[in-house]
Amino acid sequence: MNTVVQVAIVGAGQAGLSVSYLLKERGISHCLLERNRVGHTWREERWDTFCLVTPNWQCRLPGHAYDGEDPQGFMLKHEIVAYLERYVERFNPPVREGVEVRSVRPNADRPGFVLETSEGRVFAEEVVIAAGGYHTPRVPDYAARLPQDIVQVHSAAYRNPQQLPEGDVLVVGTGQSGAQIAEDLHLTGRRVHLCVGNAPRCARRYRGKDVVEWLELMGHYDQAIHEHPHPDQVREKTNHYVTGRAGGHDLDLRQFAKEGMRLYGPLRGVDGSELVFAPELTRNLDSADAVYVGINRAIDEYIAKHGIDAETGEAYVPPWEPGPEQERLDFQAAGIKSIVWSTGFDSNWGFIECPVFDDSGHPSHLRGVTAVEGLYFIGLPWLHTWGSGRFASVGRDAEHLVEIMQRRLAAHAGTAQLAAS
Repeated sequence: MNTVVQVAIVGAGQAGLSVSYLLKERGISHCLLERNRVGHTWREERWDTFCLVTPNWQCRLPGHAYDGEDPQGFMLKHEIVAYLERYVERFNPPVREGVEVRSVRPNADRPGFVLETSEGRVFAEEVVIAAGGYHTPRVPDYAARLPQDIVQVHSAAYRNPQQLPEGDVLVVGTGQSGAQIAEDLHLTGRRVHLCVGNAPRCARRYRGKDVVEWLELMGHYDQAIHEHPHPDQVREKTNHYVTGRAGGHDLDLRQFAKEGMRLYGPLRGVDGSELVFAPELTRNLDSADAVYVGINRAIDEYIAKHGIDAETGEAYVPPWEPGPEQERLDFQAAGIKSIVWSTGFDSNWGFIECPVFDDSGHPSHLRGVTAVEGLYFIGLPWLHTWGSGRFASVGRDAEHLVEIMQRRLAAHAGTAQLAAS
């Protein structure tokens, strides 16, 4: 069955829903094409104790700001799903769940695009890609050299410690997922071996406020990517690890080590029965702490500059220091029975048959607007600002794109009327 709309949106997560809300508000015909269900990623690809790392008050989708009883809290995954489901109930978007978009290509017969889907063709004047950028779990090739009796799961498939066999667990990666999963296992008494990468960290609270609140007051979430000192690098950087679990607290890998967690540098390969680590543990811990201290120092300077009456800040004192770096570990002798790969995701844009990608295969755009007229992206990290991929600012990006689409569609309609007269 063929469908004709002014705008087709690929993906019905928070980004796609935000665009849909604003299009519906303006009376622009559109459809939302979602391969799974609304909220699928939050529902099916997060562990049981997963929660937001940003406070609930930052959840402010267009027409659907957080209105619960715990604005300073952190929604658990089922609460995030419920928040999105209430959004759908509130404005009833034209979403088609269970529809896979197999290709997006320019329409050869008239301006616009043709979308080949699992339920027929969609013809649209404008297309918004709101499918995120985390499509395929990434696992290193050398994982195949590990024996079959070691259970391996990616962070997207990890649910709880009971899912894994008894014995030690190796967690590879210390981005937000890796650090939180390591804590999840650690809190149940499992002995965790953690490969520490170069992700930065930050405090949960400092000088009487959540650090996110300070950063918002300081304008960090509003900084445009072209204003960043390293715009060519920032989109690839890992987010700071911290947690909203149990009301929110710091994640300090040194404290975990003091409590018995085993820390190593990044995993570089497998050699027989040995894991091979890069000797970068000390450097990575120090680097993460330097970011932590630097953010706190920036908050101190902001408070002093504006004469704010705030609590006194406490200087960070490392509770543990690593000894000589261990570069090899016999995983069989160590009793490691399972591995959680928190090694990120690859993007898969193969369904987009338009010249909108750079030499590295990343979407090339300016604030979501590509060089192909009528094709847009939304929901990507640093699409425009630090908050772009989050509940906090995705609505602002949606407003920008919808304003552009509204002008283009009006211009097209005017041209068509002139041609017909």
